[in-house]
Amino acid sequence: MSEPTGLAVQRSSGRGRRRKLKAILAGGIVLGLGATITLAAWNDSEYATGTFTAGTFSMEGSTNGTTYAEHPTAGTAAALTFSTGFGDISPGDVVAAPFAVRLTAATTYDATVTVASASPAPPAFVGLTYGIATVPAFADCSATPTTPTWIVVQGTPLNSVAGAVPFNLTQGTPPTTPGAPVNLCFVVTAGGTLVQGTSVTETWQLLAESV
Repeated sequence: MSEPTGLAVQRSSGRGRRRKLKAILAGGIVLGLGATITLAAWNDSEYATGTFTAGTFSMEGSTNGTTYAEHPTAGTAAALTFSTGFGDISPGDVVAAPFAVRLTAATTYDATVTVASASPAPPAFVGLTYGIATVPAFADCSATPTTPTWIVVQGTPLNSVAGAVPFNLTQGTPPTTPGAPVNLCFVVTAGGTLVQGTSVTETWQLLAESV
């Protein structure tokens, strides 16, 4: 049975509209994806980098106020030169030895220094006490030092650093030169308990910390 002509045309028009609608929707989907891709490509970056180099830090000492060297371990300790009589000391005697310390050239920090340890050998030795002072000049060290500032009080046992007061060292200006020295005076006093013919070796540690 054949359809009326007008109905066939109407159905044909409906199918055409649906095809157009699908084409439009498909186009809309493609357009949406295209817009998303374009937006995602809008980005930018900034980069930063830094190089870090550690500073240098070292202390050195001198037993004559002129020639400096590093003495970083007990085995390489500087041998102090005490005043006359230290090799034949008796009760009541007082002997002294100067020692200068400074920061080495190229050190890039200031320092705080503390008398960190005092170690007699043999450990049980008695009869001697000590004190350590800072003095204005290397030559100011003696049994009665000139203008002393005591960083370890006189009368301290050889195995003690109780009450030790820190002192400061400054880096050189410019840092390629050594820092200004601090002059120390080690003063040792013999007491009545000193036993005749005995001997002791005392080792002090000066500990510097950067600030």
